[in-house]
Amino acid sequence: MSATAGQAQSERGLADRLGFKPGQVVQEFGFDDDVDEQLRASIAERTGNELVDEDYGDVVDAALLWWRDDEEDDLTDVLVDVLPTIEGGGIILVLTPKAGREGHVPPSDVAEAATTAGLSQTSAVSTGQDWSGTRLVMPKVRR
Repeated sequence: MSATAGQAQSERGLADRLGFKPGQVVQEFGFDDDVDEQLRASIAERTGNELVDEDYGDVVDAALLWWRDDEEDDLTDVLVDVLPTIEGGGIILVLTPKAGREGHVPPSDVAEAATTAGLSQTSAVSTGQDWSGTRLVMPKVRR
């Protein structure tokens, strides 16, 4: 297997482990020049769709939220705003800079905001060299 093919398989594996499926529409919030382009590309390859931006006007299957400690908004408020855009059973992946990186957000802050917004945390995962992900879902009783 070539290095490029191996890298593509690894990227698909990460997007798959994060819960993304073929055919899904994924909306991205908080995009900036510091995001992990490999992760974005792996999600697009796994789903077969380019990520849609914050202005997308329809429901989506999942949301990708890049979150840093210097954001002006409150994370709980943003999560509550994102919820209506997601089809039942969809996921929200909150991505924060890893410890020691500029903009780091403690995992306890994400967990608290998720709980307050009525979401359940299903897993935490390293998504690359600079970013960590927290996978959130609506509890089954709310879906």
